[in-house]
Amino acid sequence: MDKSVVSLLKTGQTPDEAQVRAAVRRAVELAGGLPVKAGQRVLVKPNLVRPNSDMRSGMTTSVEVCKAVADLVREAGAQAIIAESSSVGNDTEAAFQQAGYLPLREQGYGVIDLKSTPVVRRQVPNGRAFDHLSVFALAAQVDAIISVPVMKTHDGLEVTLALKNLKGLIPDKSKRQLHRTGVVQGCLDVACLVKPVFAVMDGIYCQEGYGPVHGLPIEMDLVLAGRDLVAVDSVASHIMGFTLDELEMLKAAEERGMGHAKLSDIEVIGERIEDVRRRFLRSSEDAQTQADGLRLLCTEG
Repeated sequence: MDKSVVSLLKTGQTPDEAQVRAAVRRAVELAGGLPVKAGQRVLVKPNLVRPNSDMRSGMTTSVEVCKAVADLVREAGAQAIIAESSSVGNDTEAAFQQAGYLPLREQGYGVIDLKSTPVVRRQVPNGRAFDHLSVFALAAQVDAIISVPVMKTHDGLEVTLALKNLKGLIPDKSKRQLHRTGVVQGCLDVACLVKPVFAVMDGIYCQEGYGPVHGLPIEMDLVLAGRDLVAVDSVASHIMGFTLDELEMLKAAEERGMGHAKLSDIEVIGERIEDVRRRFLRSSEDAQTQADGLRLLCTEG
């Protein structure tokens, strides 16, 4: 059985745009390069869960990382389309604006609020939670999808990384249905439907504790990349101090044959996991931030 390759790079402390770009480029190169071809349309999917202007909060994918990925797509002769739909009830356009993505439109990059685009219904291959699922038409029409998540914890799933990031490719109604049906198998059904080809993970400013919104920021200065999203998520999770036994989604993804979750089946190139590992605070351990987040939700509601 061939091992999955995941690259793991350090950027240097508090990196500037040039350092981020260099780290992303090198990480993609070490992971075998982007599997895209000239003339293809490639959807680059960041995680902009909600409007957020603090780029060091670890809540959202940095524009520098996403732009670096889009540049590599364009260099391959393909069309890069940065596209996202924020979480249920949140304004994606405001999220783009606050995270600094809107200037990219003026520079000729496609920056698309998926919530303003058409939806299609598709059969889910070997679906576990869904036989059919509504998905944004663009996600079903492009030639390739690259997941560009940020490394952070999650109050329900322990972590939210490259696989779960794909949930933003379905409309709010489907997101609600997914949460009722089962997040783990539902998210994996989305991944099987849209078929991502690569992941580049923003591990520069991350979030621990009561993520994915109200957690505590932590600077890790890392970039990960690979063609196997399960393997990328597994390496990131181990860096965060989680074991595979704690991660239901990764175990389920491997059981479904979607990729390698065991470190013994993954070749890590670049930094060693043990040299950059830092145990992230679990959501259940972050009582104060959890209480603050719940109070905020009550106020907003």
